[in-house]
Amino acid sequence: MTTETTESTNIFGIRAIIEAINSGSTMNKIYLQKGLRGSLFFELNLLIKEKGITTSVVPVEKLDRLSKYSNHQGAVAQISPVAFHDLEPLIEKVLEEKKAPIFLLLDQLSDVRNFGAILRTAECTGVAAVIVQKNGSAPVNAETIKTSAGAAFKIPICKVDHIKDAIFLLQASGIKTVAATEKTEQSVYQVNLNQPIAIIMGSEHRGVNPSILKMADYKAKLPILGEIESLNVSVACGAFLYETLRQRLVTEE
Repeated sequence: MTTETTESTNIFGIRAIIEAINSGSTMNKIYLQKGLRGSLFFELNLLIKEKGITTSVVPVEKLDRLSKYSNHQGAVAQISPVAFHDLEPLIEKVLEEKKAPIFLLLDQLSDVRNFGAILRTAECTGVAAVIVQKNGSAPVNAETIKTSAGAAFKIPICKVDHIKDAIFLLQASGIKTVAATEKTEQSVYQVNLNQPIAIIMGSEHRGVNPSILKMADYKAKLPILGEIESLNVSVACGAFLYETLRQRLVTEE
């Protein structure tokens, strides 16, 4: 069975969720009641592991609310309203069409409003694709879409098992990676962004993961003149993307 909420479309009932997964529906997350047993749950659990779907074990009260107190059988799934793209064929397609594309990687960004705002700016600045990690990233739900002003439907979004996988693939395709971080002396204005580029933005609280920073071709920061040490990630992302655009427009003149 299904129910529409302000957050997303919810599917509830183990068999219904299994059928939705098998039909190719993209799941934001599946909520499971602790202690579920039985052959049907075993089948669902196998599918969850096979597809790498994010799950959360929650009290029955939360499942009751998500299903509006219908017979959820201990499982509720939130279906993403947008389809995700496979990264490797998308990179090949973009490189055929664009000389110096811009990709954007979000390293476990968790706030849906930041995600939506970033999608909106990315679409406005000509980003070819936004790449997120399957686990630990903000979902594409109604709030994301609203904040993005519909950009979530216009810009390709790719989900990968790990951001490292995407970096390896991008670098192997000749695309340079730039990590936004305060842990560098180099300003974003000193980096050549007029080339095939992938900008990496970190999470709201931690920034870019240290292991990801080590992989990046460049590290760059925005100058901070005030007493507050960092910018909101969506604002910082906008500054990086518009500096990228500025460098390209200056070259064209």
